[in-house]
Amino acid sequence: MKPDTPSSGPGTLDAWLQYIELLHPQGVAMGLERVAAVRNALELAPEFPLVMVGGTNGKGSACAMLEAILSHAGYKVGCYTSPHLLRYNERVRIGRREAQDADLVRAFTKVEDARQATQLTYFEFGTLAAVWLFAQERVDVAVLEVGLGGRLDAVNAFDADCALVMSIALDHMDYLGATREEIGYEKAGIFRPERPAICADPDPPESLRRHAREIGARLLVRGTDFSFSADRTQWRYRGPHGGKYGLPNPVLRGAHQLANASACLTALDTLHDRLPVSMNDIRAGLLQSETPGRFQVLPGRPVVILDVAHNPHAVAALAENLAQMAPCRRTIAVFAMLRDKDIAGVIAAIQSRIDHWFVAGISAPRGADAERLAQALRAAGVAAALTACASIAEAYAQACDMATVNDRILVFGSFYTVAAAMQARAGGQAPRGS
Repeated sequence: MKPDTPSSGPGTLDAWLQYIELLHPQGVAMGLERVAAVRNALELAPEFPLVMVGGTNGKGSACAMLEAILSHAGYKVGCYTSPHLLRYNERVRIGRREAQDADLVRAFTKVEDARQATQLTYFEFGTLAAVWLFAQERVDVAVLEVGLGGRLDAVNAFDADCALVMSIALDHMDYLGATREEIGYEKAGIFRPERPAICADPDPPESLRRHAREIGARLLVRGTDFSFSADRTQWRYRGPHGGKYGLPNPVLRGAHQLANASACLTALDTLHDRLPVSMNDIRAGLLQSETPGRFQVLPGRPVVILDVAHNPHAVAALAENLAQMAPCRRTIAVFAMLRDKDIAGVIAAIQSRIDHWFVAGISAPRGADAERLAQALRAAGVAAALTACASIAEAYAQACDMATVNDRILVFGSFYTVAAAMQARAGGQAPRGS
């Protein structure tokens, strides 16, 4: 049964979001045929440069850095990312500002009028609406984050002028394949002939290299075609257009951010003729990038860290970042995940860094319940320092009650986990710090 169309008047953004969520019977349906058909009906052929960012981890950080640097250079930047934490508007930014409800409703209405009988998924509908809005707002450049994989992702219905693959690790294996070779091929699907294809993973699968060769993409790989080195206060970059020195460490936390930043600088090098940026723009952009929920350290004591890391590769980076922080008495985790993720692998990657676990279920179709997480932790040898809670909000509240000023609270495992903790904090829940 077709859901009710929010057609009486302009409709609210919430009404549209409810509508497009029910429009397609599957939450994820791989393929470009549907989105391409509606793209053509919209006559949507962007004339502005498109920078496409894919990979298992690091996509959000790279998008934020590119957006900040290009914006500081004076360009009107459209940035499309996913998923959101608290508001759908977070996904669509123009000039570093979230799109207004009325503009999103206008874009959704245009897509709805164009699609006719084509059933679009939630992500496909949103992608078309974002790019249409960027065209209406006459942006100078758009930065588009791949949602899932690359080759068959809705974003790939558009041709990237420059494509970045940030990392290749095991995730979304039900859709992308069981090995790095299979996943690498899917990620490489965003590359285009004779256009720059940048890989921040220093050891990409042969499938990615082979695909780049076969289509004639200009592949640039970290460690071979570009690199970085760092000391305690600054870092240096070497790329296709020479070196850059005395660069400030990105405001985004974590040692892995230099690898992300070096890939972004390579992208900007390759686009220099169309989108020139200065060293001042680069320095300012590195210091102005923001990605809520990515190793986000909140002010105050005890320290609270929010991280959406949800696969072993990302959680290993999180564990490394924790190790580099100032010592604390205890690390108290608020942990919830989706059940189709590698729960055991995530636990193994960070178990040695956590002293007490508060676990909770995620009330979403793919959410793991608290007992499933508790069983995985017990199987990993965690028993005494484990508390199962009825909700993420309750888990966060109990962590806040337990923590003293010498402890730290780590909220991680999913976008849902971080969003629930953010909502709890907005409602007044915070560590007592006694």
